[in-house]
Amino acid sequence: MKFVDEATIDIAAGNGGAGCMSFRREKFIPFGGPNGGDGGKGGSVFAVADRNLNTLIDYRYARRHEARNGEAGRGSDQYGAAAEDIVLRMPVGTIVRDAETDEIITELLDPDVPVLLAKGGDGGFGNLHFKSSTNRAPRQKTPGWPGEAKKLKLELRVLADVGLLGLPNAGKSTLIASISNARPKIANYPFTTLHPNLGVVRAGPERSFVVADLPGLIEGAADGAGLGHLFLRHLQRTRLLLHVVDMATFDGEDPVKQAKGIIKELRRYDESLYEKPRWIVLNKLDMVPAEERAARVKDFVRRMRWKGPVFEISALAREGLDPMVQAIYEHVAALKVQAPPEVDPRFDAEPVVAPQQEPADD
Repeated sequence: MKFVDEATIDIAAGNGGAGCMSFRREKFIPFGGPNGGDGGKGGSVFAVADRNLNTLIDYRYARRHEARNGEAGRGSDQYGAAAEDIVLRMPVGTIVRDAETDEIITELLDPDVPVLLAKGGDGGFGNLHFKSSTNRAPRQKTPGWPGEAKKLKLELRVLADVGLLGLPNAGKSTLIASISNARPKIANYPFTTLHPNLGVVRAGPERSFVVADLPGLIEGAADGAGLGHLFLRHLQRTRLLLHVVDMATFDGEDPVKQAKGIIKELRRYDESLYEKPRWIVLNKLDMVPAEERAARVKDFVRRMRWKGPVFEISALAREGLDPMVQAIYEHVAALKVQAPPEVDPRFDAEPVVAPQQEPADD
């Protein structure tokens, strides 16, 4: 299925039905009085988060969603029937905005909880509604109230505990396939990953966390180069970033220079992403001669001036993965106990921020 994380739709709630003006007409009852019923309520539009959905593809092609109007009132004291509401099912983590004002209407984080997007119009009053002791034969009625209509922008931000960050072909897809149940496309050329992949990592009985693999970043990503910048929003809800570094580059590039370039692009894109807890994962060490590994790792850490955790692994050979998985789980579990999940700062939530030392430029 094609991955879509942005869509624009038009929604319209139903109008209320018009009230009826009618009088009772029966033999031997010359003054039966008013019996026109009220109109029915128009259908409303609700949004519900669905765990079984992971893309907005349905809203890329079906862009107009309208609820039915309420029925008009009738004589003989008959009220019009209310129209059924419509429910739009969206992935968990979808942000719904007003496309005209860019105001955030809601953020769908709780599955199966309906959120009102557009309220249906109330039905109009029939002349039965206006009957009183001083107005025995009212001839008033009112039309139904119009339903709300909006143009909405949908933006999906996947919910993951850990996000993988790195250059194309750094081994992120191989890593997520090795530690989780995800099965992304893996090939030996850059830009194999074209959309985010989510995987559940089992660290033990009743011990798990979710990892998100995003398309790789390149230099100039903050200005729109490459594909990774299109999906960086999905990292904003993660609790931890794993910066995957290729220690056996096929073109002889300096891993330190590449790593600093990615960090620079991350900071240019979003300062809050830069300040998230970030660990370095040195990948493809199985392709480095055994006698050179320790020296290369030490040189990398020294030149990066890195003070945080560093993991030496080979995702393909599945070396060094278990200690990394256990450390990640302990870190994520501790953050879950300390604070609720991070949300967009625009929702007035305090983000969980760990101090991060900026690599010095050589």
